[in-house]
Amino acid sequence: MTGTTGAPLLEVHDLRKEFPIRQGLLRRRVGEVRAVDGVSFHIDRGETLSLVGESGCGKTTTARCILRAITPTAGRIIFRGGDGVAVDVAALPYKHVRPLRREMQMVFQDPYSSLNPRKTLLEIVGEPLLVNRVGTRTQRLERVAELLRLVGLRPEYMRRFPHAFSGGQRQRIGIARALALSPSLVVADEPVSALDVSVQAQILNLLVDLQAELGLTYLFVAHDLSVVKHVSDRVAVMYVGRIVELAPTERLFMQPAHPYTEALLAAVPKPDPRLRGRRLVLEGEVADPANPPAGCAFHPRCPYAVERCRSEAPRLEAFAAGHLVSCHRARELGLRGIGRPS
Repeated sequence: MTGTTGAPLLEVHDLRKEFPIRQGLLRRRVGEVRAVDGVSFHIDRGETLSLVGESGCGKTTTARCILRAITPTAGRIIFRGGDGVAVDVAALPYKHVRPLRREMQMVFQDPYSSLNPRKTLLEIVGEPLLVNRVGTRTQRLERVAELLRLVGLRPEYMRRFPHAFSGGQRQRIGIARALALSPSLVVADEPVSALDVSVQAQILNLLVDLQAELGLTYLFVAHDLSVVKHVSDRVAVMYVGRIVELAPTERLFMQPAHPYTEALLAAVPKPDPRLRGRRLVLEGEVADPANPPAGCAFHPRCPYAVERCRSEAPRLEAFAAGHLVSCHRARELGLRGIGRPS
């Protein structure tokens, strides 16, 4: 799970996505929801970057903008596929996005609603091959069998329908479908949140093994830091459409620099009593992205907020090597981590 040298596979610069708020008979625009508000990061080849945060923070919208499932309002998304040529995905006409689909694929959150119940595994996993006119029917059949073996399913299952499988097996099918065209980038949108805890580890281990075997690059979207610590090289923490902290996984867990990250880490279950401390409970509600507060968006819930936080928005700046944070008091606060990730 380490990036290689050279130019990053993906670079996101000042990405923004606004959804209009319309009212009245004429549906006039009276405002907007700033779901993604100036997000920037990069992902190296072979690396896993996780986007984490509470529901509604903009992490899934960010992922869908990168895939051009929705069109960004502003910003640049530079993607370098297998040929190494840099393409601004955000500026591409929609008709030119389709060839790029082979390079970027998605594993969806819900393994029940993301699989067509009327189709067999052969049709579901083989659909990307058929749509992109890859191979003959026999070659597609062989490729589906290969993909099922790759994700730990038996090829004999390809004539069955999704209802015959458990949630974990359905997610394996979704992963096989995402890998059908040998993509460079896989976006995993909370791929284990709908699964039993006993099955989550199996799917996470499968993703790690596939990355090592196929050289995949992951953008991993999640709300649970206890999940991402096992698969991530770096973690970006989002709050109300912005990245508030970005750091290597080990450093983020051991030495968080933003109060919101500290609160997320405090919510991670700790089996070792020596690592348990005073529970940190955030008061208040997540800020409204349609009407965010002045200054730092987190200040109404932050136990360390001062007057500057209420009036001046912090910038995402270097805190240490490879560690960025958006907090006025980052250097003076000694925030608690939870020890070395296992």
